[in-house]
Amino acid sequence: MQKREHSKLGGAAGGSAAPAAKRGRPVGSGSNSAAASAAATAAAAAGGDAAAPSTLLGPSLQVHSAFAEQNNKRIVMALQSGLKSELTWALNALTLLSFKEKDDIRKDATPLAKIPGLLDALLQVIDDWRDIALPRVLTKAPRVRTLGANSAVTGFGNEYESVNSGDSVPHPTAGSGSSNKDLSAQKITAKARPSGWWFEEDGLFNLDEEGRAEKQLCAVTASNILRNFSFMAENEIAMGQNRHCLETMFQCLEDYVTEDEELVTNCLETIMNLGPLLDLRIFSSSKPSYIKMTEKRAVQAIMGMLGSAVRSWHCAAAELLGRLILNPDNEPFLMPFAPQIYRRLVDIISFPAGDAQAAAVGALYNLAEVNMDCRLKLASERWAVDRLLKVIKTPHPVPEVCRKAALILENLVLEPQNKPHLLAYENAFAEMLFSETRYADTFARILHELTSRPSNKVASVRGIWGM
Repeated sequence: MQKREHSKLGGAAGGSAAPAAKRGRPVGSGSNSAAASAAATAAAAAGGDAAAPSTLLGPSLQVHSAFAEQNNKRIVMALQSGLKSELTWALNALTLLSFKEKDDIRKDATPLAKIPGLLDALLQVIDDWRDIALPRVLTKAPRVRTLGANSAVTGFGNEYESVNSGDSVPHPTAGSGSSNKDLSAQKITAKARPSGWWFEEDGLFNLDEEGRAEKQLCAVTASNILRNFSFMAENEIAMGQNRHCLETMFQCLEDYVTEDEELVTNCLETIMNLGPLLDLRIFSSSKPSYIKMTEKRAVQAIMGMLGSAVRSWHCAAAELLGRLILNPDNEPFLMPFAPQIYRRLVDIISFPAGDAQAAAVGALYNLAEVNMDCRLKLASERWAVDRLLKVIKTPHPVPEVCRKAALILENLVLEPQNKPHLLAYENAFAEMLFSETRYADTFARILHELTSRPSNKVASVRGIWGM
């Protein structure tokens, strides 16, 4: 495929020959040969254009805007081929096309929807790794290997050496008393075996650790491309309404204990970017399912991320929950886990990291805004009010986080059932009223709500504000 396309691109470049992509190099290895070949192909596609001015040259490679349009079919076919050289070229090309720096005007975004079949092809790369990622001790029955079913050799690992060596497949040897007839039968079996044993679970492909590592690296690269695509607004609908995409992402979150950390991080950030458009009911819809993911399993996967000790994971999970609750259709699936969510978010607020506090406060703000159960349970949650006040007193380096923390307290006091709990903090609220001028109006309203409409004798005796 590369040779055919190379001749075409070489002609378009006015006869300048670009070097062919080297085979046998994994994505992200110490050498930049794969990236250089992708860049050379992109340069060949743009060879007819004028040279870029020197002011546009920099550490990032310039990719011609028409590269994806001219090679979209080739990119999809390369991903579907299962051949390492083609897969490496496609992944490197997509990485360049999907990466866009802030305020970068040197290359245009590539909408995922404009490349038919690309999303499913990238997901297949991840699924191929997931099919062989389980430890062998967990394999209960032989499985047919579907990766590269149309080719005996895919290029991953040590397949070339194994095929060219001519060594027969090791099998249990017969005893010393075996007849010549049995030996000849074994030779016939050994000769006929190689065409089929590649596709078995216990074949050489699945025993090759180098090949497994390369497939894992391809899956991580594909997940990084999907993450980059999810930042583009024009791709959100196509990805958020694709059940296969969401099922693959959530399944990787479920296996965060054994799965590659970078792969899990990319999947989590992809889902977080799609959060405002995410409807968990898609897992019970009539759309074709590949993994049989359910709404409950999806929420449990998010809770696993929320409880993780990795800061980037529980921060992203907290922000994702804050985005999911904004859709009222997701509320029935999140409410069974509400007590665990409130408790964990309050714990995260106590972390010294500013981004963790911002993520937890943002999630609690959205929960308190749209859900009455959150306002009732959060007021009685131990340390919740103290830690929200601490965020404002410290204060948090981002003023918006402090403002949201103050608004959470205001939402809590609007519920009459919370007043007995919040009256214990009346002096603290009064201190904030006079010390924090930026949030004085908010704490004035809090004190007014605490005492202007007393709901019990304790409030009428202790309340002095707002009269």
